[in-house]
Amino acid sequence: MSAPFVITVGRQFGSGGRELGRLIADRLGIEFFDKKLLLQAARKSGVLPEIYEHKDERMPSILTGGLSFAMGMMGGTSPWAGPTSISDESMQAAIADVIRELARTRSCVIVGRTADYVLRDNPHVTNIFVHAPEEECIRRIIGRGDKTTEAEARSMCRKINKLRASYYNFYTDRRWGHSSTYHLTVDSSSMPLPQIADMICGYVRHRADAAAIRTD
Repeated sequence: MSAPFVITVGRQFGSGGRELGRLIADRLGIEFFDKKLLLQAARKSGVLPEIYEHKDERMPSILTGGLSFAMGMMGGTSPWAGPTSISDESMQAAIADVIRELARTRSCVIVGRTADYVLRDNPHVTNIFVHAPEEECIRRIIGRGDKTTEAEARSMCRKINKLRASYYNFYTDRRWGHSSTYHLTVDSSSMPLPQIADMICGYVRHRADAAAIRTD
């Protein structure tokens, strides 16, 4: 694989998609971007990272059309005092710019943030979606300490999946989680994540080899 290649990971909440993405990156010896991507976008646009954290993978606010932060209102002596505003569209554009720059300069794994759509014209991208039965997601959510009861975990799982779907469907012409959107969709409960990571790495390598043959 001479040209930079990217693996994008869409995932249901609690499916282990982030962990799988890290495993894939480790096996291929490439970088992994999740929250780090938001920090890069924040630095690029000159906006406080807290704003990106608050709006991470959320569709635009119908009422406000954007987000405003006034750090001075929280304490009065902050060096960040004064309003810092950015529209939802500007925030998404900044994230998309970071994603394109990453894909141009290095091989990496990118989790979420509509990366598959942003890079839809890049022939060196493999898009995967990670899902699992809800009960399996609930067990994972409780196991990693996000929630302590099944009811809380179920509610959290459904809410975040709804937010992610709304965000993805708003900013793309595709459907979040629909098989036709991705090269691979995988049930993370079907076998251990390390084995799934090995399978996906094999697919990425074979796909790259096939592409090289077609261009020879």
